[in-house]
Amino acid sequence: MQTDIDPRSLIGRKAFDRNGAKIGTVDEVYLDDATGVPEWAAVRTGLFSRDAFVPLEPSELVDDTLRVPFERSLIRNAPDFGVGRHLSPEQELQLYHHYGLDVTLPSEIAFRRDFGHLASGDRDEE
Repeated sequence: MQTDIDPRSLIGRKAFDRNGAKIGTVDEVYLDDATGVPEWAAVRTGLFSRDAFVPLEPSELVDDTLRVPFERSLIRNAPDFGVGRHLSPEQELQLYHHYGLDVTLPSEIAFRRDFGHLASGDRDEE
């Protein structure tokens, strides 16, 4: 995905799966703490449903919508960590594994990194 896009501009956009089926609406965007690059989007999957985390890489913006290159069923079955909180390194690794994505850092470095904060800058203090 383009890294020069303001992540807050993704909020409210409709999201679709690889087959063009509507997944829902982007609720929040999570940034990598080290780089500031948008890494995950929380997509509200329905009126009474939950938010599902989707990777922003290799997703793309097409005609003002977020196109996620995964099946809708895989997205809806993603681990549920709730939204509005910082993603821990362990949670983010679970999401990478769920989507079959490679983690480019050695695991011992990945666990020392702090990533997955909200684009709004709001973070739970532990």
